[in-house]
Amino acid sequence: MGQLENKVALVTGGSKGIGFAIARRFAAEGATVYLTGRRKPDLDAAVEAIGERAVGVQSDVSDLHDLDTLFETIETRSGRLDIVAANAGGGELARLGKITEEQYTTTFDINVKGLIFTVQKALPLLPNGASVLVLSSTNASLGIEAMSVYSATKAAIRNLARTWAAELADRGIRVNAISPGPIETPGIDGLAGDSPQARQKFRDSFTAQVPLGRMGSPDEVAAMAVFLASDQSSFTTGAELFVDGGLAQI
Repeated sequence: MGQLENKVALVTGGSKGIGFAIARRFAAEGATVYLTGRRKPDLDAAVEAIGERAVGVQSDVSDLHDLDTLFETIETRSGRLDIVAANAGGGELARLGKITEEQYTTTFDINVKGLIFTVQKALPLLPNGASVLVLSSTNASLGIEAMSVYSATKAAIRNLARTWAAELADRGIRVNAISPGPIETPGIDGLAGDSPQARQKFRDSFTAQVPLGRMGSPDEVAAMAVFLASDQSSFTTGAELFVDGGLAQI
């Protein structure tokens, strides 16, 4: 039996990258996994790759109507939700002086508003002892040029994990944050630009700062997610666990 046998899990932003790796690992550990994404072709491909334990629900976490539909689907099909991995997020580079209102609104709507209402709307389906994971970032702890808006959202997420852990402790619901460092995902390339040279330079700049001398893989973040979702972390709540090769630690 897997570590998550007979559990029901939700992974937002599960079509690609870290979210996909988490959803795939949850399913491999025995969970039924609902995964969301905004683009149906990507979502369908992810569900097919994961297999029969995966259920795709096209959804934008910043749209509260979409979230209502998502949780109605989960309630109808499964009746409960043991694990929430609030992973959906994104951002773009902009130095102070170049930040636009549109960038600010979009980033906070997806990364903060979307995460808050994902967890809030999941509450009626969560039994006592459930596990909530929120995806923060080493950016919440570091000052990285041109990433102030994105970093601010990730710092907010870190604090939400602490606050919700206190609020839900009486139900035995554990809330923890995972903070990845530079991870090999499509999102990294999206930040760097279109040219292969720009992408390689961006990656090299990150790798040079990581004590272990490389970028991480989505599967390494997924391994941490399984730990926090499972009974192996039954006495862990309000924590921030880093998967960053030592970037924010040394």
